[in-house]
Amino acid sequence: MKLPRRLWAFGAALGVLPAGVVTGCSSVSPPPPPQSHQGLPDRGAELISRYGCGSCHTIPGVNRADGLVGPPLTRFGARSYIAGELPNNADNLRRWISDPQSVEPGTAMPNLGVDTIDAQDIAAYLQSLD
Repeated sequence: MKLPRRLWAFGAALGVLPAGVVTGCSSVSPPPPPQSHQGLPDRGAELISRYGCGSCHTIPGVNRADGLVGPPLTRFGARSYIAGELPNNADNLRRWISDPQSVEPGTAMPNLGVDTIDAQDIAAYLQSLD
């Protein structure tokens, strides 16, 4: 059976297409991640206990973190916003943890005197909850 010339050309083009697609994908480097994930999540969980965050929030994986005053922090890493004010990313979360009043004056979230390193580790733990 003899194939018409157009059909043969189409088939030949399809045969080459996968090789071109694979080659094209391997030569393009992936984009960088949208944010860096610095901090020590395990230490963050310990700090959450130490600072008493669980007296106001329910936080999975943290002992006695079953507070009902503030919002539950379940699946925090999958949320879009922090306190309805800031896009949820590591830098904004560190800012919120360190000085919530500067983000939302009058918020019920107290300023607990969390230093930069502790805020980074707490943020790393909360971002891991997705």
